[in-house]
Amino acid sequence: MIRLERRPAPSRFWTAATPLLAVALTMVAGGVMFAILGKDPVAAIRTIFWDPLFHPQYAAFSRPQLLVKAGPLILIATGLALGFRAGIWNIGAEGQYIAGAIAGAAVGLAFYPLEGWFVFPLMVVAGAFGGWAWAMIPALLKARFGTSEILVSLMLVYVADKIVAAMAVGALRNPDATGFPGSRNLARYPAAANPDLIAGSGLHWGGVAALLAVALVWLILARHRLGFEVRLAGLAPRAARFAGISPGRLTIVCLGLSGAFAGLAGLFEVAGPGGQIRIDFGSGYGFTAIIVAFLGRLHPAGIVLAGFLMALTYIGGEIAQFVIGLPAAAIQAFQGMLLFFLLGLDLAANYRLRRLRRAAP
Repeated sequence: MIRLERRPAPSRFWTAATPLLAVALTMVAGGVMFAILGKDPVAAIRTIFWDPLFHPQYAAFSRPQLLVKAGPLILIATGLALGFRAGIWNIGAEGQYIAGAIAGAAVGLAFYPLEGWFVFPLMVVAGAFGGWAWAMIPALLKARFGTSEILVSLMLVYVADKIVAAMAVGALRNPDATGFPGSRNLARYPAAANPDLIAGSGLHWGGVAALLAVALVWLILARHRLGFEVRLAGLAPRAARFAGISPGRLTIVCLGLSGAFAGLAGLFEVAGPGGQIRIDFGSGYGFTAIIVAFLGRLHPAGIVLAGFLMALTYIGGEIAQFVIGLPAAAIQAFQGMLLFFLLGLDLAANYRLRRLRRAAP
């Protein structure tokens, strides 16, 4: 008989090898899926991973877009990783991303057409507050009533979707628009815009915030008491309680920080590449950031690498849709396969096969 036996400690080899194997298996399984769809699997994989970086026709546009796409993914995933390490599962970062965008855009539009250096900083504060406030709903319900933060945060994503649609046709709608829903274009309002810091580089304040968030979370995990509490709560919840760590307080802190990071990502997107509040403002960054967090092994440095890899699939997927006619759903399924294989292979890091001898009759 063979059974799974939990390892005394996670395997270092499998912990390091799992992300690489997950990427390789995703390429194989994705190639099979592309072949079933009638596309050349080799050409599809090359278009997704190679052409955005090295194809002479696409690279000049695609390389700056890597920073545009990677910034919000890294920013959101860094906040999520802190909670995941503590066993606090914020699955609703997409809703917090939308809430931050609404709050930040509302502040910017409230000052329109006033020019002033203070407009954009106030939008940043409002964006962080919007994401934090939206995350406080599952955090306080979890801390006070013991509800599932997974279900509550996830359901709030759909509430946020309805609110942003209502804002696009209601309170934040552009009064000068001729029948089209959506707010004013913030990218055309200099005091509220988030343009490239270096022309043509794709680096705006969202990318800077992502790097600062990575440094902050690394400092917390490595040097701060909160990092010790997070690690202890994730590894041994009962021991954490005996050590005097309050699960409710930790839930509020971790969910609040991850919500603020997601809200900032929404603000930088609506003031930059997104430009305006739309009915379909949600981009899926909040869900993709979950893959980024796990692919980066919940470590800030790993999240940076994983963020660029997932950004590459976004950009390469768009090229593949245009060049070889891959459906958008196939690209989303391809990204989902990565999380599936990553979680599946994590079994090898935490468990091993043990052969049991049959007892003598």
